[in-house]
Amino acid sequence: MKDVLLDTHIWIWISLEHYHRLSKKAQKAIEKAKRKWISAISMWELAKLVEKGMIAFSIPLLTWIKRSLNECEISVVHLDPEICVESCSLKNFHADPADQIIVATARILSFPLISADGRIRNYAGVRVIW
Repeated sequence: MKDVLLDTHIWIWISLEHYHRLSKKAQKAIEKAKRKWISAISMWELAKLVEKGMIAFSIPLLTWIKRSLNECEISVVHLDPEICVESCSLKNFHADPADQIIVATARILSFPLISADGRIRNYAGVRVIW
C-alpha cells in the first residue's frame, strides 16, 4: 500500500502508542503504508479537543503535534481549493466540518482513509480501512 490518510483519532492513538485500539486490518495497513498522512484539519480538531478540556498533554500542544508528526513519520495534507469544494459536495454525509474535510481529502487524493468512526465507515463515497 502506498499512502494512507489517518482520521484524527487514529493519529492520536498511534502517537500515544494505543495500538490495541486499532483493528488488525488498520494496523496492517499502517505498517504497510509507504507514507502516512493527516489532513491539516486534524491538527485544528485536536486543538479544539484540548481547548474544550476533552484531552490534555503534559507538554504544550504545538510541541506535541510537531513531535508526533516527526516521530510517527506523518505528513500533513494542507487544505487546497479542490479539497474545500469537495468537502461541501459530499452527498448524504453528516454535517461535521472536520469529517467533511477529512473525507474530501481522501477522495481528492485517492487515499484510503483509516477510521473507526462509524459515520465515516458507513459512507459509500470513500474507501475506509477498518
